[in-house]
Amino acid sequence: MTPILKSYGGGVGYDFKVSEVLKSEVEAPINRVFTIYFSNEASMNSFFSNDAYLEIKRAHFEKSVTDTTIISTYGR
Repeated sequence: MTPILKSYGGGVGYDFKVSEVLKSEVEAPINRVFTIYFSNEASMNSFFSNDAYLEIKRAHFEKSVTDTTIISTYGR
């Protein structure tokens, strides 16, 4: 995923394994938090609709992740 992410001007800022959640606005358990950044919203939208990314997501992410929570989006 990283090469595709970089091709859209994006990257991973932080990646944490979480052992304890003290406060959450969702019921789903949270055990990992990571940040992805892009230079602008158009690049972000293009990345998330990229066919190669979607294939990687189907092959790896969807089989191993039961819940996701978007905490925030922003312009960098």
